[in-house]
Amino acid sequence: MSISATDVNKLRQMTGAGMMDCKKALTEANGDFETAIDILRKKGQKVSASRSDKEAKEGSVFVKTNDKGNEGIIVALNCETDFVAKNEEFQKLGSMILEVADKNKPASIDELLSLKSGNLSIQEHITDLVGKIGEKVEVSSYERVTGDQVVPYIHGGAKLGVLVALKGVAGGNFTEVGKDVAMQIAAMKPIALDKGDVDPSVVQREIEIGKEQARAEGKAEAMLEKIALGKLNKFYKDNTLLNQEFVKDNSKTISQMLDSVQKGLTVSAFRRISVN
Repeated sequence: MSISATDVNKLRQMTGAGMMDCKKALTEANGDFETAIDILRKKGQKVSASRSDKEAKEGSVFVKTNDKGNEGIIVALNCETDFVAKNEEFQKLGSMILEVADKNKPASIDELLSLKSGNLSIQEHITDLVGKIGEKVEVSSYERVTGDQVVPYIHGGAKLGVLVALKGVAGGNFTEVGKDVAMQIAAMKPIALDKGDVDPSVVQREIEIGKEQARAEGKAEAMLEKIALGKLNKFYKDNTLLNQEFVKDNSKTISQMLDSVQKGLTVSAFRRISVN
């Protein structure tokens, strides 16, 4: 059957797909719009599958806190090119995923992808966008944090995001100091909150490395353990948030800086995610 330009344009407005794709879908569907939409969605699924081996190292990080400011959500939506990351539809999709996550509080990315917005699941919305743009799109990270006060931070053109959960606020508002801590996390990349939060396997690896370094320097075997533990303390100072030197005032650690702002103020949790 003959497909009019008006019908093609109407389907394009409904779906955002290309003109030729819309014409082919309508022709295959004998002019039925619902069937044509399904055909386009199936095309998207095929595109998604065909690009599953591509690297999606661009994208945007989206963050949101609730009205009380005691819970935050952070989502990283990846794509293949920075051009697509700046696309309005891509940004709308990221914001929509964030809203769905905030409303439903899923426990994992898989659970998030199964949630619905309108008649489609998040994964189906992603698949539809893949069909339109021809690039791999995926949710690479999703985290939720709670605390007395949760402070969000976006860095580097939305390529990196941080959530900081503060404890001991005692009814005060510590947004600015929370942002200082978030900026520290963005720049210094701590691997854990405090010494006791470092994975035991990492601790053991650092001890063994310290011993080997000391042995290579010709230190006595009886001294290796002590030297390695000294190096481990340096590792904690460099890599655990509360023990890091505060970038804005290196005479204090993060823990000391927070306590100087208000007695007992500290960080109970943080999340740092990026799209590359």
